[in-house]
Amino acid sequence: QLQLVESGGGLVQPGGSLRLSCAASGGPLDYYTIGWFRQAPGKEREGVSYISSSVSDSRTRYAESVKGRFTISRVIANNSVALQMNSLKPEDTAVYYCAAKRGAGILTRESVYDYWGQGTQVTISS
Repeated sequence: QLQLVESGGGLVQPGGSLRLSCAASGGPLDYYTIGWFRQAPGKEREGVSYISSSVSDSRTRYAESVKGRFTISRVIANNSVALQMNSLKPEDTAVYYCAAKRGAGILTRESVYDYWGQGTQVTISS
């Protein structure tokens, strides 16, 4: 019943910033753990960042490759989760997906997520 839509992707130069949004309909996102994943051309999908449900204290976690550059947060008024991406590198180029699992703490295993968005393209290039 939950529907997720990613937005905010685009083409930016190295060192630039993007803010992605994962907006939900069909239920309040604060009941869900949210994960951001990405898939680069020719590579497997990998976890980027996670935020646990609000009843689990909204803890966050980041992949080492993005730690210090990306920030995940909830935007309650929009029933969404944002991923602020700064100091972008060409290696960040990928399709970015958000996913949700109801009533959970931090989840890093892709297979446990029940709901997925369609993805949004992020391209970092000069």
